[in-house]
Amino acid sequence: MPANSSSDSSILEQLSAYGHKKLVFCNDADSGLKAIIAIHDTTLGPALGGTRMWSYSTEAEALQDALRLSRGMTYKSAITGLNLGGGKGVIIGDSRKDKTESLMRSYGRFIKNLNGEFITAEEMGTNTRDMEYIRMETNHVTGVPESLGGAGNPAPFTAQGVYLGIKASVKEVFGTDMLAGRTIVVQGIGNVGEHLVALLRKENAEVLISDINQEQLTYVARKYKAKPIDADKIFGLDADVYAPCAMGATVNNKTIERMKFAIIAGSANNQLKDEVLDSELLMKKGILFAPDYLINAGGLISCYSELTGFGKKRTVQL
Repeated sequence: MPANSSSDSSILEQLSAYGHKKLVFCNDADSGLKAIIAIHDTTLGPALGGTRMWSYSTEAEALQDALRLSRGMTYKSAITGLNLGGGKGVIIGDSRKDKTESLMRSYGRFIKNLNGEFITAEEMGTNTRDMEYIRMETNHVTGVPESLGGAGNPAPFTAQGVYLGIKASVKEVFGTDMLAGRTIVVQGIGNVGEHLVALLRKENAEVLISDINQEQLTYVARKYKAKPIDADKIFGLDADVYAPCAMGATVNNKTIERMKFAIIAGSANNQLKDEVLDSELLMKKGILFAPDYLINAGGLISCYSELTGFGKKRTVQL
């Protein structure tokens, strides 16, 4: 969070602190939709960013997530050289029980009213089916099923980028990018996390995994011969790489104090709780941090390719 911003600040003060252009609050009583769309910057092009659905404890928490995530998308678009700005949507609710076709279509109508200033895609808690519902109301959506002419789930491309980021980081620290025998902790094994585990195991890395979904944890552990661990034990582990692939802010003053990792490189957005303080703490401990907005940009590139008509081969090249 910027030094001059806090969750107690007024909304306009927070917009100013983060440098945002626009904030849209979405409310539809009929579908139960409660959402926030944050547009950070459109200097380079329309704001593109996924829509996250999460059971936020407060509206203030949802707002902070939207502001931080959308700003990260601006960085991500700029660093990859794409003609896009940064934006993000968050829907307040439990994606396992609150999500309906009418809710997603209502959200799509709010996006339509932005007249192309914001383009969305899937994120945590949403999927290609949800993008299909949004597509029924607006064309300003990516990650649409391939059967409808879209690029489909961007998660494999995100995972590929993180995998390459891990290899580059390992080479920087250890002098070789070989992952065989390296111990890598993957926290969060949803869409991106599972694909990442598959890539790491192909190189015979020792992969430890953690997730709040016990069924998914058991499934991935068996399928890829990974070792499941409890979340509260992660930061005491003696491992080479920590790959956060779920919610952000897991790298903070309390967890850094316990860390024995050489590298942090994962797909989660906003991994540092306090960008200035936590960066300094990591540097003092000699832990290499691969910026999330750099190595997790594969999904964004996939969405951009869908918008511009590039195929999968061109997406991989980008």
